[in-house]
Amino acid sequence: MAPAYSGAERRGILIRNIVFDMGKVLVDYSGMPVCRHFTDNEALAKRICTAVFDSPEWVLLDMGVIKEKDGIEKMISRLDTEEEKELAVKCFDHWHEYNMTARPEMGDLIRDLKAKGYGIYLCSNASVRLLTCYKKVLPAIDCFDGILFSAEVLCMKPQKEMYGHFFERFGLKPEECYFIDDLPNNIAGAKACGMDGYCFADGDVGKLKETLYGSVLSLTK
Repeated sequence: MAPAYSGAERRGILIRNIVFDMGKVLVDYSGMPVCRHFTDNEALAKRICTAVFDSPEWVLLDMGVIKEKDGIEKMISRLDTEEEKELAVKCFDHWHEYNMTARPEMGDLIRDLKAKGYGIYLCSNASVRLLTCYKKVLPAIDCFDGILFSAEVLCMKPQKEMYGHFFERFGLKPEECYFIDDLPNNIAGAKACGMDGYCFADGDVGKLKETLYGSVLSLTK
């Protein structure tokens, strides 16, 4: 297992790159908005949301191991009525237009970090659909030095292979990167590969900035 550094142990190790997750970090994400867009029936919207966005196939799409056509066919096979199935197809076809909203305050943070000379990267569990639309939803998209989605490499966080692909693709050293993700397991996976990180589960940008500027990055100067 690669060493993970924190606190005083990081002194002298230069952080050069900040690596962000996407959903619930740089963008707000929920499966419900697209469902509510196509129906006013809240109970029906919840059933469709569960059938599509909480399905095993959604995870497999993020891993890139099934095609969208096969995924939606399996999803709708669990629904009972033609109305439900038609609605599920609509929501699946258009989810990327409604379910993600950029967080402007994170864009401000990215621009500030970029201005200070840090490399800016994205490492996210996401399907190939994101390759066609991420530029429309990521804040401060012009600041990114590299972007990797899990479906591109047929694995996902917190698997060590995902982090390995990330470091290899962009030629980065794990100990020179700092990872920000909303899931503890993904941070633990990153640390096991030598990349320290911060769990952004509470979504508090102020606390994140305090940690970055007050301890993590200040210890590397």
